[in-house]
Amino acid sequence: MSGALREHVGKKDAKALRRDAKVPCVMYGKSEQILFSVPQTQFDRIIFNPEPCFVEIDINGTKHSAMLKDIDFHPVTEIVYHADFYELSDDKPVVMSIPVHTTGTSVGVMKGGKLAYKQKRLKVKSLPANMPSEILVDITNLDVAQRVKVQDIPTDKFEILNPKSNEVLVVNSTRASATADTEAPAE
Repeated sequence: MSGALREHVGKKDAKALRRDAKVPCVMYGKSEQILFSVPQTQFDRIIFNPEPCFVEIDINGTKHSAMLKDIDFHPVTEIVYHADFYELSDDKPVVMSIPVHTTGTSVGVMKGGKLAYKQKRLKVKSLPANMPSEILVDITNLDVAQRVKVQDIPTDKFEILNPKSNEVLVVNSTRASATADTEAPAE
């Protein structure tokens, strides 16, 4: 993203920026707040991306590494009204919401069970360099009525902040899986 420093601050200046299809923004996190504006079109890559992302913002030739912290939308037109960015430091951990994805095919799903996500995203605390883009959970050995909790997910160089006893995934029993269990030959 590339932006320009804001010369004036206030409602009139913000309205003038929005009329010119620019978004008033603020960046904080290091020494001082930086007030700047960014063209509206540059937010599409950030907002409509389901994966967490870090952004490099070029403000009048100075590059800043940041993450989108908060965003406000117009209540009727749903265009970006205002954005807050948090400037990243290599030695300061950040907290982000990271999506949960699965790998493998569950034994319980093969029997007719249904995989259900109890939490599609988890809060993760990590240094920016160690932040995962997704949390992969291997569900190969997950049978019907078995579940994966936060404590069961291996963490490497990051910490999951959700309570350890929270369920993330579960294979629910269905009629098909109940029928498969009753039709299984007794040994």
